[in-house]
Amino acid sequence: MAAGRVRAFIALGSNLGEREAHLSDARAALGGTSGLRIVGASRIYQTEPMGPGDQGPYLNAVLAVDTDATARGLLERLLEVEQQGGRRRSSEGQRWGPRSIDLDLLFHGEARLAEEGLEVPHPRLHQRAFVLEPLCELAGDWIHPGLGVSLETLRQQLQGSGWVEVYPQQTASWTVGSDL
Repeated sequence: MAAGRVRAFIALGSNLGEREAHLSDARAALGGTSGLRIVGASRIYQTEPMGPGDQGPYLNAVLAVDTDATARGLLERLLEVEQQGGRRRSSEGQRWGPRSIDLDLLFHGEARLAEEGLEVPHPRLHQRAFVLEPLCELAGDWIHPGLGVSLETLRQQLQGSGWVEVYPQQTASWTVGSDL
C-alpha cells in the first residue's frame, strides 16, 4: 500500500430490481474514483432481509479498498454512488427498508470515529452475518479496533443473525479475490 493510503472495507447490498447489476455498478463507480483502488472483493451472498417483512432477500458483498480519502470523504463518495444507483433515503429516517443499493463504510484503517452521520468501525457489523461472512473472506484475521478480537472470532460467536448463503448465479463479471 502506498504511503498515506488506508485500507478500508465497504459493504454492498441490494434487494430491489437487478440486484447483482446494482452491486456491479456500484463497484465500477467506486473503481473509477480518484484516490481509491479496489484490492479485494468477496463472493456475493444472498441473505435474509432485516427490518420489515415485506421485502425480498438481499445480495451482499464486501470490497477491500486502499484509499487516500478521509473516512468522511469516503463516506460522502459512498452516498454519491448510492444516489447514482437510485437509492432514495427516507425523510423519516426509516432503517432497513428495501433499497436498490446500500453502501456502508465498515472500517477505515484502525480509525475509531463517532461523528454526526459517521461511525467507524460500523457500530453493528459484529452483529450481522451478512457483513461478517463476506468480510471474513477478505480479512478474517483483521482485529476489530473497538472490540480487540479478530473478525473470524466475531463470525464464530455470532448467533441468530439470519440466513446467509453464497449466491449461486454469480457472473464472471464479479471478480473475487484479493489484490485484484
